[in-house]
Amino acid sequence: MLDRATVEDSLNKIRPALQRDGGNVELVDVTGDGIVKVKLVGACGSCPMSLMTLKGGIEARLKSEIPDVKAVEAV
Repeated sequence: MLDRATVEDSLNKIRPALQRDGGNVELVDVTGDGIVKVKLVGACGSCPMSLMTLKGGIEARLKSEIPDVKAVEAV
């Protein structure tokens, strides 16, 4: 079962790297079908590499740590 606290704990491991570059990630929602919805904020919100950060960084990390995560979407 995918729960918000587990996802938040995993995101907390990623945040320092984002914050070093002036950005951050906010958890918006965790759906019952394994979709994690996040909002990239600060420098990450307007960065042209944000899709790479989202899919190659955040999504990859969450999927490796939490098998129930199917995808991460920006909202």
